Amino acid sequence: MDLGLKDKVIIVTGGAKGIGAGISKVLAAEGAIPCIIGRKSTDNLIVVDEIAQAGGRAFEVQAELTDPEQCRASVEAVIAKFGRIDGVVNNAGVNDGVGLENGTYEGFMASLHKNLIHYYLIVQNALPELKKSKGAILNIGSKTGETGQGGTSAYAASNGGRNALTREWALELLPYHIRVNCIVVAECWTPLYKDWISTFDNPDEKLHHIEKNIPLEQRMTTTEEIGNTAAFLLSPRSSHTTGQLIHVDGGYVHLDRAL
Repeated sequence: MDLGLKDKVIIVTGGAKGIGAGISKVLAAEGAIPCIIGRKSTDNLIVVDEIAQAGGRAFEVQAELTDPEQCRASVEAVIAKFGRIDGVVNNAGVNDGVGLENGTYEGFMASLHKNLIHYYLIVQNALPELKKSKGAILNIGSKTGETGQGGTSAYAASNGGRNALTREWALELLPYHIRVNCIVVAECWTPLYKDWISTFDNPDEKLHHIEKNIPLEQRMTTTEEIGNTAAFLLSPRSSHTTGQLIHVDGGYVHLDRAL
């Protein structure tokens, strides 16, 4: 199936690693031009080079997304390069463990800037171009916004906000034919997840314990699987899909695990 993404210019925040890299590579394979916005140009350029070697195109902008001015400048850099924006993937963020009992006001607010506020700022700055292109917006979220996790109040709040913004923007942007959806991720194998697993005394045992609770095939979701769904939701093939929270998680959140 041709997804109709050829030459589409799509911003991917945090597009150099993990889920973001998976999305960037799938988009490029479909003929789109992922514009990776990330903290380190060295990391961004690794993925840009990998995409080029595979015959695709990509662009990178170095930006610290907790800085509103850099959010604005990064979007302007994409517009200056290509003259258009056809889609935005809000993906950058980190589960930083800012809890209720042991957290602080400063840590909570800093986490919101890392995980939620730049979602708003990137889209707000890209909106004039998205109106012209009747583009699509895709937020990447986490199960923590629905299930909780314990010890991560700020990240859970951010993901609840991502879900709410998805529905709010889908409604507000109806007059412009801009679709807005969210992929909710549960247990996805990324470098950050690998680092977290390695902190346990017996990482293999911990990973097996998690995987056995994932209903479909008892395995982690891959970044490519997230990327495949992302490409569809950004494409005109999903032309009547908006305001949806789509769980790509092997049934982790919704299926009964008493199997």
